[in-house]
Amino acid sequence: MTKPRILQKALVSNGYVLSMTPQRLGWLSPSDPGTPRALLWEQFRAQGYLWLKNILDRKEVLAFRRRFMVAIADAGLLAEGTDPVDGIYSGHETKGLAARQLHQAVRWAAYEAFCLSAPIWRFYEEVLGGPTYLHKRKILRYTRPGDPSCTGAHYDLTYLRAGTDRVYTSWIPIGDIPVEMGGLIYLEGSDAAGHKLEAEFAALNVNLPPEERISAYNRSMSENGWITRDAPGLADRLDSRWLMADYEAGDMVVHSAYMIHAATMNDDPAGRIRLSSDIRYQLVTDAIDQRWSQHWSAEDGL
Repeated sequence: MTKPRILQKALVSNGYVLSMTPQRLGWLSPSDPGTPRALLWEQFRAQGYLWLKNILDRKEVLAFRRRFMVAIADAGLLAEGTDPVDGIYSGHETKGLAARQLHQAVRWAAYEAFCLSAPIWRFYEEVLGGPTYLHKRKILRYTRPGDPSCTGAHYDLTYLRAGTDRVYTSWIPIGDIPVEMGGLIYLEGSDAAGHKLEAEFAALNVNLPPEERISAYNRSMSENGWITRDAPGLADRLDSRWLMADYEAGDMVVHSAYMIHAATMNDDPAGRIRLSSDIRYQLVTDAIDQRWSQHWSAEDGL
């Protein structure tokens, strides 16, 4: 595993520049998936996340990246004459066609198989101690270089309130995603802050109708369910720091439903498109949020 390095340029999220001081910016701690599962889960409970290095087959991850990039090439996203697996952005796209290809891809049998890779479901069954359920609503995201819009700071339970809070997200980089490409960043120690925020929202929502109470977009929340767009301001407010990583194809990050995370702008000097997937696992015996029982689409309200 490589040692953390010094960044040459500040990270930007939704127009906000992250402080590069060690009090506000640090590195995720990697974990070896070969570590005994009980020890890994102790790390998870302490950190709110696990960055599992090389848990997936790198060749299989890159093969899926190639398959996806070939599929979206019709939308004009890829530079002519380049290898699709590199995902070099052309500088333009046919937006309606790109969105249609994206929402078709989450229905592929190949994508379903990718999300059900044996290392993933076996990991969850071993640490959770029983048969697990993969939520049908699974998300693929691609991020073009230079796009200023980023995922704001949030925790996932905001969107999953109708089921158990023992639901876990796997964030999977589909290809190498060095820090400059805008992978996920995690607010250190924020699992506890997420619990506190959700308790406050629960108190505010107690008198709302049931359907509105579970919504991430109810009158107590922001319009997109995020805590804030201002990631550096949140780190200041909670006196914490954002943790970043140079992710590689084959890695998987597991985080709790309360862990606060965000993304930064893809500022890759090579002009590569960032591709990633986020999927959710839980015990099949726990309450399941039925809003997540359909394929992801632009109209699903989540």
